[in-house]
Amino acid sequence: MTDQTENLAYATIEELAPRIASGELSPVALTQAQLERIGALDGRLKSYATVIAESALAEAQRAADEIAGGDYRGPLHGVPIAVKDLCYTTGVRTMGGTKVLEDFVPDFDSTVVARFQDAGAVLLGKLNLTEGAMAGYNRARQVPVNPWAEDRWTGVSSSGSGVATAAGLCYASLGSDTGGSIRGPSASCGIVGLKPTWGRVSRYGVLDLAQSLDHVGPMCRSTWDCAATFEVIAGDDPNDPTTLPEPAPAMLERIDGGVAGMRIGYDRRYASEGVSAPIADAVAESVETLASLGAEIVDVTLPDFGPYMPDWPTLCSVEALYAHLDHYPSRAGDYGNWFGAWLERGASVSATEYAAACIRREELRGLLARCFAGIDMLACPAQGTLPHEVTEDMMYDDTPGEFQWARLQYTAPWDMNRAPSLTLPNGWSEEGLPIALQLVGPLGSEAALCRAGYAYEQATDFMRNPEV
Repeated sequence: MTDQTENLAYATIEELAPRIASGELSPVALTQAQLERIGALDGRLKSYATVIAESALAEAQRAADEIAGGDYRGPLHGVPIAVKDLCYTTGVRTMGGTKVLEDFVPDFDSTVVARFQDAGAVLLGKLNLTEGAMAGYNRARQVPVNPWAEDRWTGVSSSGSGVATAAGLCYASLGSDTGGSIRGPSASCGIVGLKPTWGRVSRYGVLDLAQSLDHVGPMCRSTWDCAATFEVIAGDDPNDPTTLPEPAPAMLERIDGGVAGMRIGYDRRYASEGVSAPIADAVAESVETLASLGAEIVDVTLPDFGPYMPDWPTLCSVEALYAHLDHYPSRAGDYGNWFGAWLERGASVSATEYAAACIRREELRGLLARCFAGIDMLACPAQGTLPHEVTEDMMYDDTPGEFQWARLQYTAPWDMNRAPSLTLPNGWSEEGLPIALQLVGPLGSEAALCRAGYAYEQATDFMRNPEV
């Protein structure tokens, strides 16, 4: 590690980009420092499924040469990043947390990886996740370790992305969110996560969990970084007909515009009933902070999610079964306990049960659209409890029947209605565990969410660095 990079492991892209652009900071030195840090720490943290050091250094040198030649592409140029091991990467294993795909090597890049390359970012490797991006791990794969407390939950499937970003092992990562897997790891690891509107980011070349629910988005150390990363990966993609036919939004143009005049909804019952006291208190204080910055706080009443929550497992398990038809049930013995039982659950759902769940999802979307008619966004918890205690055996052997579905009430509704949300640190528990605020907006409101998140970050000081 050089003097130039000694204290940069926890830097933000916002801090790094101007130094890289000016030539003060070398992408090669920065990448080498990150690789050395991964080598020193990740044997314990287990965030990476695959590290691609040789190609990362080659990409860093290419970025350095381009920048020196006057071809600077933007804030991610020369910045070391990593992606969840669902994203196809040419010549690099893409395992999806499974055993059945452990030898799968794509011969093309996912759209998100290709767009990182177009932006000049440096890909360090692929990050660990739960099997199939659901909730349990396959024993052929590793379980990432929370850098704040080794015995605490890392927040479901994008766990490697949360751990690597929080521990300073990459400057931005990609996660996917079907029921909360950008927001859970972001909240549990103390970082910022942006779940975009469904269709804003291409899923071409990204392994499916449940196609109608899957969202791909950035996980970073600040709202500015998430906005810059989202701007790179978002936009129409002819290879994915479900992408919205519009260009990526200009996320950074007015990110410092503040929240004055914004109408922020707040349902006190939803934000406190059944929520751990430290989280409920932190969210209430965050709402007061946003009000002090000029936002108008609007009392809203969300629908009762209780009748709709059983539909999420129905939708997800059936669509997961569809995604794994090439390997299940023909290789059922190679699946772990959790995900194997999940696929079995999907196989037990009748066509009429799935249809009923689809119809109720549309009803929920309609009810939520009414709630957002008079507000710019909603403030609420990202999860209702602090990261709970886990053991490695529990993460391998936990079964769907033991999963606490109540955790999903703060995340799954916003996948079912396809709305964007921003999760960011807003406090710390007495035992030093991160707490998070979630801002949820109407479809297409990522820029407004990031403007509010940026304003909140400038007025507070909740970002901390784990001592790993």
